[in-house]
Amino acid sequence: MSIQAWTTALVGVSFTLYIGIAIWTKARSTSEFYVAGKGVHPLANGMATAADWMSAASFISMAGIVSFMGRDGSVYLMGWTGGYVLLALLLAPYLRKFGKFTVPEFVGERYYSQSARLVAVVCAIFVSFTYVAGQMRGVGVVFSRFLEVDITTGVIIGMAIVFCYAVLGGMKGITYTQVAQYCILIFAYMVPAIFISILLTGHAVPQVGFGSTLIDGSGISLLDKLDQLNVDLGFDQYTNGSKGTLDVLCITAALMVGTAGLPHVIIRFFTVPKVSDARLSAGYALLFIAILYTTAPAVAAFSRTNFIETIHNKPYSEAPSWFKNWEKTGLVKWQDQNDDGLMQYQGKHAKNSGAPVKNELSVDRDIMVLANPEIARLPNWVIALVAAGGLAAALSTAAGLLLVISTSISHDLLKSVFMPEITERKELMYARIAASAAVLVAGYFGAHPPGFVAQVVAFAFGLAASSFFPAIILGIFFKRMNKEGAITGMLTGIIFTAGYICYFKFIDPAANTSENWLFGISPEGIGTLGMLLNVTVALAVAKFTSPPPAEVREMINRIRVPRH
Repeated sequence: MSIQAWTTALVGVSFTLYIGIAIWTKARSTSEFYVAGKGVHPLANGMATAADWMSAASFISMAGIVSFMGRDGSVYLMGWTGGYVLLALLLAPYLRKFGKFTVPEFVGERYYSQSARLVAVVCAIFVSFTYVAGQMRGVGVVFSRFLEVDITTGVIIGMAIVFCYAVLGGMKGITYTQVAQYCILIFAYMVPAIFISILLTGHAVPQVGFGSTLIDGSGISLLDKLDQLNVDLGFDQYTNGSKGTLDVLCITAALMVGTAGLPHVIIRFFTVPKVSDARLSAGYALLFIAILYTTAPAVAAFSRTNFIETIHNKPYSEAPSWFKNWEKTGLVKWQDQNDDGLMQYQGKHAKNSGAPVKNELSVDRDIMVLANPEIARLPNWVIALVAAGGLAAALSTAAGLLLVISTSISHDLLKSVFMPEITERKELMYARIAASAAVLVAGYFGAHPPGFVAQVVAFAFGLAASSFFPAIILGIFFKRMNKEGAITGMLTGIIFTAGYICYFKFIDPAANTSENWLFGISPEGIGTLGMLLNVTVALAVAKFTSPPPAEVREMINRIRVPRH
């Protein structure tokens, strides 16, 4: 069977499974739509949380960005993994003890203010739409290559599938769909990684192969060879970093605290029966996440090595089939600079005799994981399996984000603020309408994203770090924090961070260099500074305004003893 036939078959089966689960678990109450009736088993919730959290950025883009950036790309590995630990230890049990539906609901009640709730709703919607753009972009990339349609058409297909199980099933349908999606995505990620590790190093465990000697008889390790290949082509050494220390620190911190402030991840811990189950499901999720995250550096190194060796200085007339296939999507391009017919892939430090030769290859880093099995000449069914896994990763997170958007509108805006008298049936109807509208907006952003997948997602984490995280953490651990401080802090953090990102990415992209960044901090890391501004402003305002009421302080005492 051809790659397209295998892809159609595997993707068709997986999509049928998702829709079938959605119909089987259709939500019939607001509790089932928002938090799956709080009856999810910790093991299932751990798998669903892992799928919710490991988005297209984790599956498609993370190893891709590490393969191009080398050690500099490790900030994504450290930030996202560390952030989940932070979430599991500091937030999950306490928010589950609170026992409500959404993060804006926690903010509204903790800060005894509808204004605080509204600010939290705006932040949730803003963060979620930024994040979901990356997921829909990932869906479009997969479809554009493996089903040979353009990216926009691929996004529309993804929208239709998400619409079916997110709008019908709500959190209940999404949860059990995400369990299936986790199984698919982790299997799809590990199978090619194991195959390629055996082919290159003789080790079946990719994490071991990553640091092992190649079996080509050269006697050198994989990383030493990759370092030499990079240097020979004029790139920085793969194992050396070029980013400033402060920028690395800020990006890592923004990803960590951004993870802990992401509403679609936090809401997962509202779906289990007890506080102890929230802790247990957090532990399961960390284990499931670690399987992929410890494999990603190996996948990055494998794909980078094979990519260079199969492309550089080869005649275009003899280009491998994978290159021609991806070239049709526009995500890989070759432009002959010296009319010699050779595909030359070079970095800024390349040294050439005679007239300098520019880099002739343009490669979208989001393709590296998806193209990896093709580059390594693995069987067609493995290539198709990776496509199904990439779709599972993107769609699982997109569904969680769309649910956050719909519940923020239906529950936190309509039911809690503007239409408190509406019945549960009408609230459920408005939730589905909001989810439907959110799917359409998400599809637009997916077709017109502001960057590659991991970069777009990094922006979302920065926005979450500068808005939600300080309000939640201070709300749990600092009883003196009041509504004035929380509102002012959230607004300061997200306005500063969003303004900084928008300036360098949209208003003046030419100025997006380290020389022009504030303190040398890139847009991907500015969320850390936004978070510090949020905390500083919130504490200062709280100090000079009235303390929270006694009943709020008592509520905090109850939340901070998460024993049952």
